[in-house]
Amino acid sequence: MFRSRSKDEKAPTDKVTADLSTKQPRDPEAPKGRPTPKRSEAQTQRRRAASVPTDRKEAAKRQREARRSDLARQREALANGDERYLPARDKGPVRRFVRDFVDSRFAIAEFFLPMAVVILVLSLFGNANRGLQNISLLLWLGVIILIVIDSIGIWIRLRKQLNERFPNEPKRGAIAYGLMRTLQMRRLRLPKPQVKRGERP
Repeated sequence: MFRSRSKDEKAPTDKVTADLSTKQPRDPEAPKGRPTPKRSEAQTQRRRAASVPTDRKEAAKRQREARRSDLARQREALANGDERYLPARDKGPVRRFVRDFVDSRFAIAEFFLPMAVVILVLSLFGNANRGLQNISLLLWLGVIILIVIDSIGIWIRLRKQLNERFPNEPKRGAIAYGLMRTLQMRRLRLPKPQVKRGERP
């Protein structure tokens, strides 16, 4: 029970030790399990690593500069209608057609703000003159009714045109986008109108 091991029993351990000692060291120039990158890829990776800012201030500064340049491009696109840099809500052929459809015709809603100012002035003077106050209230009611009727007409015609021209394109929110544009005065609309009044879009 307490006898020492024989030479045969010790042999396996000696054999394992011998195998480990005879193992060849790894060749440092052996393949790494992946292809060596091309020179252009390696240069791109080095350039990218060099362009990554090391401190937080530099990163924030670069972010601000990138945001500023993006906003400048977006403002320029809103002025000239360049599709590449427009905001997401204005991009796409559907939205472009809606803008052209609205800009090519008169809409009563675009005169809402000037008329609202006139009615407000009349109502202020109406405190002293009862007749002016009644006129301002009638004008206000008439403007709202006209805008609602005109907007319903635009909604019907625009929906028909969109279904004919873009049967397979997503049109969600396009009509509301057009009606909101009618509420803006033509010279203040962004993106700037690209068609003249009376011109077919």
